[in-house]
Amino acid sequence: MFSCVKPYEDQNYSALKRACLRRKVLFEDPNFPATDDSLYYQGSPGPTVRWKRPKDICENPRLFVDGISSHDLHQGQVGNCWFVAACSSLASRESLWQKVIPDWKEQEWDPEKPNAYAGIFHFHFWRFGEWVDVVIDDRLPTVNNQLIYCHSSSRNEFWCALVEKAYAKLAGCYQALDGGNTADALVDFTGGVSEPIDLTEGGFAHDEAKRNQLFERVLKVHSRGGLISASIKAVTAADMEARLACGLVKGHAYAITDVRKVRLGHGLLAFFKSEKLDMIRLRNPWGEREWNGPWSDTSEEWQKVSKSEREKMGVTVQDDGEFWMTFEDMCRYFTDIIKCRLINTSYLSVHKTWEEARLRGAWTRHEDPQKNRSGGCINHKNTFFQNPQYIFDVKKPEDEVLICIQQRPKQSTRRDGKGENLAIGFDIYKVEENRQYRMHSLQHRAASSIYINSRSVFLRTDQPEGRFVIIPTTFEPGHTGEFLLRVFTDVPSNCQELRLDEPPRSCWSSLCGYPQQVTQVHVLGAAGLKDSSTGANSYVIIKCEGDKVRSAVQKGTSTPEYDVKGIFYRKKPGQPITVQIWNHRVLKDEFLGQVQLKADPDDLQALHTLHLRDRNSRQPSDLPGTVAVRVFSSTSLMAV
Repeated sequence: MFSCVKPYEDQNYSALKRACLRRKVLFEDPNFPATDDSLYYQGSPGPTVRWKRPKDICENPRLFVDGISSHDLHQGQVGNCWFVAACSSLASRESLWQKVIPDWKEQEWDPEKPNAYAGIFHFHFWRFGEWVDVVIDDRLPTVNNQLIYCHSSSRNEFWCALVEKAYAKLAGCYQALDGGNTADALVDFTGGVSEPIDLTEGGFAHDEAKRNQLFERVLKVHSRGGLISASIKAVTAADMEARLACGLVKGHAYAITDVRKVRLGHGLLAFFKSEKLDMIRLRNPWGEREWNGPWSDTSEEWQKVSKSEREKMGVTVQDDGEFWMTFEDMCRYFTDIIKCRLINTSYLSVHKTWEEARLRGAWTRHEDPQKNRSGGCINHKNTFFQNPQYIFDVKKPEDEVLICIQQRPKQSTRRDGKGENLAIGFDIYKVEENRQYRMHSLQHRAASSIYINSRSVFLRTDQPEGRFVIIPTTFEPGHTGEFLLRVFTDVPSNCQELRLDEPPRSCWSSLCGYPQQVTQVHVLGAAGLKDSSTGANSYVIIKCEGDKVRSAVQKGTSTPEYDVKGIFYRKKPGQPITVQIWNHRVLKDEFLGQVQLKADPDDLQALHTLHLRDRNSRQPSDLPGTVAVRVFSSTSLMAV
C-alpha cells in the first residue's frame, strides 16, 4: 500500500535527511516555519511562543516511552479534542499507528548514535484518496518551556506532539485544528469510511432491540480494527465543554478504546451463567474528569465481576480520563457515535471482501446549462440534473451498498482564513437497465444521504438487482469544489461517470439516422402464466430497434412480479416495441408470449394491461397471461 505514498509538497524525507546529515545540521522546514504563520491564520493571541527542539525542552527525548498508549495523550490550548480523541483510538491499534508513524524505530532517538539525528520526522496520512508523506522538523511551540498543544504524560515523550504538528501542516496551521471533526481525523489515519450515528434521533436509548443491533455493529467494527468515537452534542455556545452532573462533558469528543460483552459472576459460576453485559470503554482527551455513574472506576457494580475479568478489562481507580459504562447508559447520555470502518478489499482475508470503485469528480460552474455541473440539491429542480452523475450496477438479487463522498479539504491561510466545508450530499435513483446517458427527469429515488457541511458523507443501503444513478451535489447551486466518490459492493459494480446527455452525433448519423424520440418502457408485473401447475422460471425481454433489455429470472412462480425498465433512443418511432415473456429451461428456454407496443403521443404515461398471446397463434384460448406495461414517450431527446 505504502509504496504508493506521495511526498507532500514534494518534500522527500530520505533525501532531506541525508542532506542534513551530510552538512551536519538539524532540519528546518521552510514550508512550515517556526513563526506565527504556522500557529495562526488570523492574529497572534496569547503570550509569546518560543519554538524549541525536544533536546532543549527535556533530557533524553524519545518518540515513545514504554511503548504507545491512549493514556499518553493530553489536549493542549487549541480546541482539538476531536483530533486527540482520534489519536487515542489510533494508539490502541498497533497495525494502524505503525502506518501513520512509518519506520518508527528508524525515527526514534538513538543515544548511542547522536550524530545520526537530523531533527526531521515524517508521517503518513490518507488525504482525498491517496496516502501522503508529510515531513516536519522537530521544533515545537512552547511557553515557559512547556508544550502548549498536544503533549504526553511523560515529559520526554514526543510522538503525539510531532503527529499533531504534521497534521497542522496539512491543515495550514495549528489554529485550523480548533473545532474540527473526529470523523475526518479517523479517516485520515486509516483510509476507511466514517459512519455517523445519531443516537437521539435513532431512539436507541429506549429501543432495546435497536440498541442490541447497534452494539453488535459497533463490536464488529472494533473487533475488525476500526476506530470509534462518541460525543454529546452542544446545542449552544454556553454548552461547549460544560460538565454534566454525571461527569461527562458536552461538545467533547471521547475515544472508544474497548468494546466487549462482560461476563457477570465469580469463579466457575460465571462460566455457567449466561448473563453478559454490553460494555464500552471511553477516554476523555483531557486525561481526567470521568463518568461517575454506574460502572465508574469506584462503583460498587464492579463487585459483580470477578477479579480476573476486571484485570483482563484493565479496570483502574485512577482519574486518568478512561472509564467503563454500559452501552445502554452510553446511548442514554451520549448523542452521537462515529464509526470508522476499515473496508476490506483483500481477497486473502477471512472477513468479507468488498469491491471498491473510486472516482474523482468536481462541481464546476458554466453559463451553458449543458456544461454546468453545479446544480445544487433536489430543492432546485431546474438545475438539479446539471450535477455530475454516476452509474453503478447491483448484480445480486439484493446487495448491501456502501457509498461515501468526500470533498477536497481546504487549507487555512492568513489571506483566506479557515477553510470551510461545503454542505454536500447525494441521491440514488433506480433507473433503466440499459441507461447509458445522463438523467434529465426524476425517477424512483432509491435512497438519499443527509446534507451536511462535513468533509465526507456516508450511506449504507440495501438495494435490489438493477442499475442505479448517484447524483452528488452541493446543497446550494453555484458552489464549486472537487470530490471523491467511493462505492463498495459485494461484486464489481462497473461504476462510471455519465458524461453524455444524448447519443453522440457522427458522420454516420446522416446515413444511418439519428434518434428522433426517447421512449421508456416499464414492465411492472405479470399474472396467470400458462405453466401455472409448477410455476415458471420466467423473465422479460424488451426489444426496440436492435436494442434489448432483459430482466432477472423470477423462479418457480406463476405470478411473477417484474420491475424492469428500458430506455430506447428511437430512430424510427413508428416501429413497434416488443415485450416478450420467456420460461428459463436447462436446455432451451421456452417462449411464453409477447406483445407489440406502439407509443401513442396522445396516450403518454399510460398504464396498459396487455394480453400476451403466442406469436404463432391468434386464438384467445392460447393466451399465456397478462402483463402490465407503463410507456413513457417524449418528442425531444434532452430537457436540461
